[in-house]
Amino acid sequence: MQRPQPRDLVWDGCLNVRELGGVPTRDGGETRFGAVVRADSVRQLSDAGWQALVDHGIRTVIDLRGDHERAEDPPAEVPVDVVHVPFLEAGEAEWEAIGKELDAAVAAAPDVATATRDVYLIFLERFRSNVAAAVRAVANAPTGGIVIHCAGGKDRTGLLSAFLLQLAGVESSEIAADYAFSEERLRPRHEAWFEAAESEEELERLRRIAQTPAASMVGVFAELERRYGGVEAYLRDVGVTDEELELVRERLRG
Repeated sequence: MQRPQPRDLVWDGCLNVRELGGVPTRDGGETRFGAVVRADSVRQLSDAGWQALVDHGIRTVIDLRGDHERAEDPPAEVPVDVVHVPFLEAGEAEWEAIGKELDAAVAAAPDVATATRDVYLIFLERFRSNVAAAVRAVANAPTGGIVIHCAGGKDRTGLLSAFLLQLAGVESSEIAADYAFSEERLRPRHEAWFEAAESEEELERLRRIAQTPAASMVGVFAELERRYGGVEAYLRDVGVTDEELELVRERLRG
C-alpha cells in the first residue's frame, strides 16, 4: 500500500510550511499536491530552503505582507515570480480607527477563540478589496506551484488558505484543523516573544495572538454564512468573479 504523501514541508529557514494538497474533500476526493503551499515569510529561507522551494515546483510567490514589512524582496536570482498583494493595507488614519475597533472587540470577547474570530471578521469587512485581490492572484497565477505567505503564515495566510480550501470543497472542521496547526509549528518563534516581553500585559497580549484556536476559524465560517450565505457568497460580494472562483477550484482539484 502506498504511503500518503506528507503535507508538512521542511524548507530550511521557515517554521510553518505545509501543502494545501492532500486534504480530504466532502465528495470523497482530496486537494491536489503541488498546487498551493502555505508558509511563514520566505524571506527567512536559507539557500537550501530556496532550493527546496524551487524543487517542490513553486513558480510563484504571493506575498501578503504590507508595504512597511517588505523592506527587502526575495533574492533576485531565485527563479520564481513574486507578486505583492497586501492583505491588510490602509492609511494611518484608517489604521487608527481599525485599531480602536480591534481593541474593543478583544476587550468584549469572553475568550481567545472568540477574540480571534472577531478580529478576523473585522479584517474581512475592513479589507474587502484586499481579500479579493489575494484570491484573484491565486486564480490568475501562471502554471506551476504557488506559495502564499505573510510574516508568520498563520493569520493573513491562514484566512486565505481557509478560503482556498473551502472553495475546493473541504469540510470546515478539516480547514480549522489545518489553521490550528500553525500554533504548534510557530512555537519556537513565540517562545522567543514571550521571553522578550517587558511586562505582564505585553506577555498576555503575545500569548493571545500566538494562539490559533480551531474554533476561531469555524466561527468565521459560521458568521460569513449568517451574513452572506457562506464564504463563496462573501467572495462574490467583495468582487471575486465566478470565473476566478472556478480557477481556484481547478487549481486545487486538478
